[in-house]
Amino acid sequence: MYSKNMFSLEGKTALVTGASYGIGFAIACAFAAAGAKIVFNDINRELVEKGLASYREKGITACGYVCDVTDEDAVNSFVKRVEAEVGEIDILVNNAGIIKRIPMTEMTAEDFRKVVDVDLNAPFIVSKAVIPGMIRRGHGKIINICSMMSELGRETVSAYAAAKGGLKMLTRNICSEYGEYNIQCNGIGPGYIATPQTAPLREKQPDGSRHPFDQFIISKTPAARWGSPEDLMGPAVFLASEASDFVNGHILYVDGGILAYIGKQP
Repeated sequence: MYSKNMFSLEGKTALVTGASYGIGFAIACAFAAAGAKIVFNDINRELVEKGLASYREKGITACGYVCDVTDEDAVNSFVKRVEAEVGEIDILVNNAGIIKRIPMTEMTAEDFRKVVDVDLNAPFIVSKAVIPGMIRRGHGKIINICSMMSELGRETVSAYAAAKGGLKMLTRNICSEYGEYNIQCNGIGPGYIATPQTAPLREKQPDGSRHPFDQFIISKTPAARWGSPEDLMGPAVFLASEASDFVNGHILYVDGGILAYIGKQP
C-alpha cells in the first residue's frame, strides 16, 4: 500500500562522495531533509571545510572526511571510520568526478587514465568497500552519477564518455551480482545543469544574445532551459528510499528531454 513514508530516509546513513558543492551537495541536502544522516568526503581539507560550512548554513549537521576515492586502501580505512564514528552506510552516492575537455588526438594516455580513475575506478572501489556491510544487513542503495555521455559522444570528452559509459555498465553489473541481497544499484544521468562551473557557458554576450553553447543547449532541450541541482533532489530521494525497492540496474536521465529529442529541423 502506498504511503508517503516510503520516501522517508529516517534512520539511514548516506555517504555522498565529493559532496562539498554542486550536484553532490544538492543530493545530500535532499537526503538530510528526508531524514538521513549525511557523510561526505573530498580530496583535501580545504574543500571539506568549505563543504561543512555550506551544510551549516543550511542547518544540516554533516560529517566530512578527507579521502581520495581512487586510493583503495584509503577508501577502506575511510569506510571503517565512518561505520565506527557515524553508522553503517545504508546509501552510497558515487558522485565524485572530473572532466578534461581535450581533443582525443591531443590527450595524453595519462590524462585519459586520470579521468577513468576518478569517474569509473573510484565508484568500483567505494562500492566494493560498502557492499559487504549491505549484504550483512540485508539492504542497501547505491546511486551512481552517470551522464548523458553514458549514451552519447561529443567533441573533446572521449575519456569522460568512456568512463561514464563504463559506469552505466558497472551499475547494471552491481545490480546483477547483488540484487538478491536486497541491494539496489541505479544511476542518475544529469542533463546540462546550471552550476558555477557552467556559468561561463551561460553568460550573455556583449550584444545581449545568449552564449552560443547556451543557445545550443536550449535548442536541444524540450524543457527549453538548463537544469538546476535541485532538479536532481527528487529523483535521488526516490532511488535512495524504499519507494524504489524493485527498481534496479536502471539509469534515470534527468535531462529535460534531451535524449528523447532529435531537435528542430533547420
